[in-house]
Amino acid sequence: MLKYIQKRLLRLIPILLVITFVTFSLMYLASGDPAQKKLVAQGIVPDDAALEAEREEMGLNDPFIIRYGKWLVGFLTGDLGESYSNGQPVSGLLWTAMGKTAAVAVCALALSLVISLPLGIWSAVRQNTFIDYLVRFLTFFANAVPSFLAALLLIYLFCIKLKWFPVLAKDSFRGLVLPVIALSLPITGKFVKQIRAEILEQLGEGYVTGAQARGVRQSTYMIRDVLHNSMLAIITVIGFSVGSLFVGSVVIESIFQWPGVGKLVMDSITARDYPVIQGFVIYIAVIYVMINLLTDIAYRYLDPRITDS
Repeated sequence: MLKYIQKRLLRLIPILLVITFVTFSLMYLASGDPAQKKLVAQGIVPDDAALEAEREEMGLNDPFIIRYGKWLVGFLTGDLGESYSNGQPVSGLLWTAMGKTAAVAVCALALSLVISLPLGIWSAVRQNTFIDYLVRFLTFFANAVPSFLAALLLIYLFCIKLKWFPVLAKDSFRGLVLPVIALSLPITGKFVKQIRAEILEQLGEGYVTGAQARGVRQSTYMIRDVLHNSMLAIITVIGFSVGSLFVGSVVIESIFQWPGVGKLVMDSITARDYPVIQGFVIYIAVIYVMINLLTDIAYRYLDPRITDS
């Protein structure tokens, strides 16, 4: 297992290098003068002398490959530069905001799993019954409603009409509830659909027919065999969804004004704060890559027959 993990980690190095190069290149090709944007954001009138001094300090006069090399060294040491808007370190801003976003994403994922696992299994076991049709209808509805529309509907119902929660989310448990529900709704619909399909596929296998013929209790072979054999597919869905939760939080946090990385990035896009945007793209890319690594490790743990090909 250790050798497998080491090989997977080594394969991530060129992927991350390509991601950093592409991200830096896109920011390099972005319109406008970074030195001018930084001075304007700090309330300084940019004359020629000030612009030239700022360009020299920011290393903008260096060739592209030199600038990329310096930025890459800074990235590897945790230095992503400074924000144009407030001059604070980008890494500090992102880490602080990422903790708030992680709270929303983890809670949304946990809520989705708690709801979708029993519903998906129940719907599969009760195939073509009223319960199955009801669950499938709710799943279709959850998949069809965009998260931003769900967020607006939740605000209207629970904040404006019932007044159970604040309209603008605060850094508290009550402020966390509605963003979590809005973010988890489409994920839950996807989970239920995938879990139901996988459970149905396993129920059609010969080992289930054999267990039923031997008089094995349904709960026994469901937990011991069906769920165990379905875990690879379920972990795949979870792995793909974790990254999308972080990306989807951008819109949800902006709607609820939750102080996470989504709100930070939207504010940075409005202000054209390129270092923060660049840092966000890199962080999200690293999260996706690490989630894929953890998914592969989980595959190998659940099924040792999987080899490193």
